[in-house]
Amino acid sequence: MTSPYQTCTIFLQEVAMFKIFRKNCCGLDVHKTWIYACIGITDANGRTVYKQARFSSFTKGLNELAEWLAKYNCKDVCLESSGKFWIPVFNILEKTCFVTLAHPKYTKPQKGNKTDRKDAKMDL
Repeated sequence: MTSPYQTCTIFLQEVAMFKIFRKNCCGLDVHKTWIYACIGITDANGRTVYKQARFSSFTKGLNELAEWLAKYNCKDVCLESSGKFWIPVFNILEKTCFVTLAHPKYTKPQKGNKTDRKDAKMDL
């Protein structure tokens, strides 16, 4: 899913024509009981490495997510604001990260098979 928000329009060199706004950021796909996270880290040569992980959406898992983000020095996070499941994620992460909420109205479905991994990566 893509977003018009600047922080979320950071498709970290998947296609060369995209401009990199954040060299280290995370997209989250939030569900009722778990969260799928994908960090994109772009080096000085423009190569992007992706780190992916899955966390519980309960307090312990959210704290583990915050620690995982800190481990990779990731301060920019984007997630879709659909439903109510984003609220606890936002509440925990806003203490240590700049969290951007992407409105589902402005996100586009991807071509091909939909997966939670793709959703998290596209929120970058």
